[in-house]
Amino acid sequence: MNLYTWKDVESHDKRDDKWIVIDGEVYDITQWSKKHPGGSKVISHYAGQNATQAFNAFHSDISIPSKYLKAIHKGSLKEEEKQISNIDQDFQNLRETVHKLGMFKPSYWFYGLNMFHVIALDVVAYFILRYFGIGWMPFIISLAISVVVQIQSAYLAHDFGHTSVFGTKYKIDSFLERICLGFMKGGSAKWWNHMHFQHHAKPNVLNKDPDTRLEALFVVGDVMPVKVAERKKDSMPYNWQHRYFLVIGPPFLFPVYFLYALNRHILTRREYLDFFFTICYWTRYWYLYGGLLGFTSALAFQLVMRVFESSWFTWVSQSNHIPMSIEEDDAKPWLRLQLNATCNVEKSAFNDWFTGHLDFQIEHHLFPTMPRHNLYKIQPLVKSLCAKYDLNYEVKPLLKSFKDIVRSLKKSGQIWLKAYTRFHGSNACNNNSS
Repeated sequence: MNLYTWKDVESHDKRDDKWIVIDGEVYDITQWSKKHPGGSKVISHYAGQNATQAFNAFHSDISIPSKYLKAIHKGSLKEEEKQISNIDQDFQNLRETVHKLGMFKPSYWFYGLNMFHVIALDVVAYFILRYFGIGWMPFIISLAISVVVQIQSAYLAHDFGHTSVFGTKYKIDSFLERICLGFMKGGSAKWWNHMHFQHHAKPNVLNKDPDTRLEALFVVGDVMPVKVAERKKDSMPYNWQHRYFLVIGPPFLFPVYFLYALNRHILTRREYLDFFFTICYWTRYWYLYGGLLGFTSALAFQLVMRVFESSWFTWVSQSNHIPMSIEEDDAKPWLRLQLNATCNVEKSAFNDWFTGHLDFQIEHHLFPTMPRHNLYKIQPLVKSLCAKYDLNYEVKPLLKSFKDIVRSLKKSGQIWLKAYTRFHGSNACNNNSS
């Protein structure tokens, strides 16, 4: 058996030469990454690093992917290199504890009722227009209910995408994810997983988390603004981003960027099954609402619905991450990585529903396959471990978490402005800002 040092492994972090370590064993993922069910990038982000905790976090049953590791096994770390850090060992102990407590077992009543309430509201939204006419009041009520349907479908799809419901029966989760994202929303499960799994693997890590690839419009954190200022002389006036974010950020993420990106992914990757479910959504929508409202009103209904859905989703999803640290990859242990990039929102019945239980974003990021209705139960254990390692476990009121998005954008914009002035001079900055 070949024996390696960490220095050996770390040298294999290239696009065409990628090794990872799982439980002290070394694997060559150069070719396997292209066939990886979770996408090539999510596994490649750990090239040259220890992927043990990420591997455990992403798979409901590690015996299934473990079968594929034999073919790409290169050897082992030398015995003296296998020592696990205290923080990783303690986190592994926490994982075993929550497994023993049954926290990875879903409540089918919970998910069944959630699915029922989404389908029921979808039916109600349509029949309000059908039986009460297309006046302003029925139109607005139906529109509001449809926004709820779209968001709650997304939350359910999020659970199914993480195999949080059926676990080892991942094909059922995959099918239901396509129902919720494709048939109910006109989205692409493959595109969402491709983006979202990268986010979970390396949250708030520059050049790895897709949610930080914003420099066309925004700079975030403390590091990115300086790098963009140094590299780009002609760029957006980022010192105003906290203001124009309100206009072009939340309202247009879904109806513009997501619509373009997911359809591009479907077509370029030839995702025929996603294409089928997307066509089903649009056929259903235009048959029901087009025939009822007419083309112009049905189009307006769809666009306004997407703007409100987009705003809801953006404020919720970014409140947990944008105000946190955003840095380059330095191979942090799993616990430090997730706590560095994530915060929680205070629990309440409304917040649970409004955020799809992402008010417990820290616990969700640590254990992404855990059913969301169990996340609050493990909070005391997570807090205790964070306290042991002096990690900031941050919990905010919902409205404060929204305000912090704007505050962090303003701060990052000011960092960019100072750096831009330093690199290019005040005149260049004035011309750019104007």
